[in-house]
Order: sequence, then structure tokens, then C-alpha cells
Amino acid sequence: MGLVVQTLSEQIFTLVRDRIISGRLASDTPIRQDALAAELGVSKIPLREALARLEQEGLLLSQANRGFFVRPLSAEEAEEVFALRLKLEPDAVGEASEVATDEDKATARAALDALDKAAVSDKAAVGKLNRAFHMSLVRPLGHPLTTQIIERLNIISERYVGKHLEPAGRDDRAHKEHLAMLELWSQGKRIEVAGMMYDHIESTLEDLRREFRG
Repeated sequence: MGLVVQTLSEQIFTLVRDRIISGRLASDTPIRQDALAAELGVSKIPLREALARLEQEGLLLSQANRGFFVRPLSAEEAEEVFALRLKLEPDAVGEASEVATDEDKATARAALDALDKAAVSDKAAVGKLNRAFHMSLVRPLGHPLTTQIIERLNIISERYVGKHLEPAGRDDRAHKEHLAMLELWSQGKRIEVAGMMYDHIESTLEDLRREFRG
């Protein structure tokens, strides 16, 4: 495997994106570019490049003469993002289950183990590790464009997953569903795992609908 070298702008992009997704930068929070550039020890040029890319990714908004703000969560965006996931992710996971190697299965199991440990000891990492588990079920498909689109949707929906898991008991339900999906996926049961993934994503959306209404 070749060495992956990130540009400074890419490193800043990843760092700020993780802060937004984890909730460390709350909705409607302005990005104070001077302070952030000083904190990171970088100039404003790569910082602005990273912030512009985050706007393209749907995580920031820019306002004339006011700069960048963290995009607020909304029921409308949740509907759009999860609807797209429902159209793409279940079928991709089902197809991937038929071609997954033993190495792919070990990677997926390790991703779920890491997620389960974080659910107990590192709540801030749950969103990122939840995404890693979901993507471990997609990547064996070997379709780069499909994988890229699904990952981007997972990144945008990650903040909504955190909101969805706030009420007590939902993390236990998610764990049971993840474990059942992994078993079906590892057995190459395409139709069954696709159906379960669809129900898993849809139930998250239903929970979010109730929270936004409440």
C-alpha cells in the first residue's frame, strides 16, 4: 500500500470536520478564523481552503461579511440524507456481503468491537466509529464512486446519529442490530442483510422525526 500524504489543507479539513461532527463545534457556531489559525499554527490560506471544502460537504454555511458558521441540524436535511442512504446503502451492503473476503470480515468485526468499546468508555468517538463500521460493510463491494457517495452521506448523517442516540436505550438497540447485521453479512446473506440495513436506517430516521417534532 502506498503512503498517503495529506496536504495541510486536507489535514485542517479533517480536523475541523471531526470537531463539527463530534459536536465540539455546535450548530450556528461561528468559525473564528484568526483564533483557529493561531491554535493550529497555520496561515489563513489553507484554513480558508479547508473551510470552503467543508461548506461544499454541507457542514458549514458562509455569510457575506460574517464568515463561516456550523450548519444547523434540521428535519429537512435529515429527511434528505437518510432517504439517499436508504436508496444506496442497503443494496451496497447486500452486494458486498457476497464478495467479502475473510480479511474483510475480520475488519468489519474489529470495527464493531471498537464501536462497542467506545459506547462504554468514549462517547465522543461513537459517531466516527459507527461510520467506520457501516463503511466496513460497504467497501468490499469495490465500487469507488458508490463507496465515496455513501461515505459522504454517512459523514453528514453522523451528527444526526449522535442526536438519535441521546435517549436512553437506543445504543443497546443499535448494538443488537449491528451484531445481527454483521452475522448475516458474514454469511453472505445478501437479501436478509440488505433488508435489515434498510430497517436499521429507517428506524433511525423515524426516531429523528419524533425528536424534531418534540
